[in-house]
Amino acid sequence: MIARRRVLLAGCIGLLVAHRQSRGQPAATIRRVGYLSIGSKASPADVYAAFKQGMHDLGWLEGKNVEYQIVYADFDVNRLDTLASELIGQRVDVIVVGNATTTRALQRATKTIPIVMASVGNPVGNGFVASLARPGDNITGIATLQDEVLGKQIGVLHEVAPGARRVAIVLNESNPNYPVYWAAAQRACAALDLVALRVVASAPAQLGAAIEQIVRQRSQAVVVVGDPVYLNERVQLQALMQATRLPVAYGLREHVVAGGLLSYGPDLVATFRHVATYVDRILKGANPADLPVEQPTKFELVINLKTAKALGIAIPKDVLLRADEVIQ
Repeated sequence: MIARRRVLLAGCIGLLVAHRQSRGQPAATIRRVGYLSIGSKASPADVYAAFKQGMHDLGWLEGKNVEYQIVYADFDVNRLDTLASELIGQRVDVIVVGNATTTRALQRATKTIPIVMASVGNPVGNGFVASLARPGDNITGIATLQDEVLGKQIGVLHEVAPGARRVAIVLNESNPNYPVYWAAAQRACAALDLVALRVVASAPAQLGAAIEQIVRQRSQAVVVVGDPVYLNERVQLQALMQATRLPVAYGLREHVVAGGLLSYGPDLVATFRHVATYVDRILKGANPADLPVEQPTKFELVINLKTAKALGIAIPKDVLLRADEVIQ
């Protein structure tokens, strides 16, 4: 009987000590990462997943030591300022952005919370950073030099359709990079003795009118610059473009998967996965002002042979050999 009491007493003491020890251990700190998206929850879902996977690979486990606060503008630019303020009110530690439009909204909203860009064009020209090597403020990340990308995009299209002299350039006027994109397209076309035709579509409702303008201007080929509005509407855009029976070059691979002819541009999924390294370093104490802005190291040439056949276009062999992906 005495031995049994001793065992029970020891068990109670053990439970009490364990309880005190558990109470004395600090709870794991959960860091809060914000994400301001101009898109919707469904588009572009693959880049959201890529970023989270990049964070997971670096040891950031959702619900354990990190949580994500993502707000979606559903392609309504007028909501961005409100959503930026909403994120700041949630006391996030760092905010990720994927284009110049959302970066501009957050730049207006905060000068203190770190902002990490993913595939943002012309960050120096837009005043987001002082220089790529020394950002100098609360914004850093990965930049896309779209003027160079556009030049190569137009060059590939010219190789595929050498007889096309009048090239329509589809642009979004609400994008802060619009002037840079248009100037780059004009230079690239002039270098190849092509005529650049400006076509503006700044919202989904304007796509139909843009296609009518392309036809009315007697365009012989089309270039669609990389833009979140076009990315989200890629299925509708491709259906409209298909009716023109013109060769079209896009800035993003996703358009070619949807049926477009070809694309040349950065690998968005790889870029967003890599941007997690910036967030990781900032959460561990790095100052964004001291983190140099990187440029994408991987660019993809993607060709849809099924679309080429439907258009009666024979893709040159040397172009096919350079392609990173060929969709049959």
